[in-house]
Amino acid sequence: MARVVAFIPDLLFGSNVVGGLRAAGHEPVLAGDVDALARELPGAQLLVIDLTYDAAERIEQVRGLRPAHLPTLAFYSHVETDVRAGAEQAGFDLVVPRSRMAREGAALVDRLLAA
Repeated sequence: MARVVAFIPDLLFGSNVVGGLRAAGHEPVLAGDVDALARELPGAQLLVIDLTYDAAERIEQVRGLRPAHLPTLAFYSHVETDVRAGAEQAGFDLVVPRSRMAREGAALVDRLLAA
């Protein structure tokens, strides 16, 4: 299906996201830091971004690397509504709480790819 880059430093949660995307037929790649993100972005069809830690810094890193046409799915801690607003202002296509990402990650990716 699609090549999805997951910019998720938390290796345990990142592995869960990658596993769910792989089971849904996608080709996920886990990028744990900004250098890996820069290497993996070429050829990506969608970007998943973890904003649960250092959100402002991560938003700026992605803003500097992300091609304008690349759909983005970001997730954040549900108690940090300011992070959601910052991600939406940065132009991320879909911003959801981490719990929703855990439950519906593959379906959310499919939804963005279909749009």
